[in-house]
Amino acid sequence: MNYALQLEQTLIKLSIPFYAILILTEIIVSNYQHKKYYSIKETLMNAVLTVFNGGIDLLFRGVYVLILLWFYEHKLVSIQNPYWYWFALFFFQELAFYTLHYVDHYCRFFWAAHVTHHSSEYFNITAGFRSSVFQPLYRFIYFIPLAAAGFEPADIILMYAMTQLYGVCVHTKYKISYGWLSYIFVDPSHHRVHHGSNVEYLDKNMGMCLIIFDRLFGTYQDELEEVPVTYGTTQVIEDKSILNTIFHEYKAIVRDFRAAPDLLTGLKYVFFAPGWSHDGHTLTSNQLRKQKESGKA
Repeated sequence: MNYALQLEQTLIKLSIPFYAILILTEIIVSNYQHKKYYSIKETLMNAVLTVFNGGIDLLFRGVYVLILLWFYEHKLVSIQNPYWYWFALFFFQELAFYTLHYVDHYCRFFWAAHVTHHSSEYFNITAGFRSSVFQPLYRFIYFIPLAAAGFEPADIILMYAMTQLYGVCVHTKYKISYGWLSYIFVDPSHHRVHHGSNVEYLDKNMGMCLIIFDRLFGTYQDELEEVPVTYGTTQVIEDKSILNTIFHEYKAIVRDFRAAPDLLTGLKYVFFAPGWSHDGHTLTSNQLRKQKESGKA
């Protein structure tokens, strides 16, 4: 296990100068082109949020590693071939992340944690660091099947760090063509769609590295030339302080729960999809799409 954790630390150390060069390049090029891709305030916010996320992850790591170790020690299968082992770990962790990401978007309780990642109206490399602060407290649950399937917890952590490295890099407005590889891998266009608050783009393209699960499970959406991406959330957050950026959706959940006519309805406000309401005064992303489609008919 130590070797994988050491590799993870090495990867983190190497990624810092890599990210610094990438971000600096994007800042220089975008400013030269007179494009307002960066905001000092938002960039600092992104940095603070990733520090909070990393701090919680480090503090909680001992707990979730012990849980994953228990399932690994009681594993159901074991892959002996190292090539198949790492390929399968990559593939099934991508599927686990897709599932996590899907739940984060379609269950309001988890959306309250994830919404911070979508809250900036600026989209650039640093937006990849605008972390869902509390996600480390529950993300490991989706990796339990991996541990039970014979993947070492340290390898799971290492693979997640590697895929995150890629996931950060697709946060850019610059058009980068992957050609036919875009049918398999997430490219910047796919991820621009994911961060769009346009009705057409809501809750689409959930993959970190692979786009194949979105294509398979019906959450794929192309970036449309006639629909320029509008970044941020569907409702503008007026108070952009750090605390409100992290907790604003939790506060909204409490408000809606208290205003609900009964307990069951209150629980629906907590666990149903974001935007759900018992009287239709707010709508989910699927309801908004149906409404727009019916308006075109």
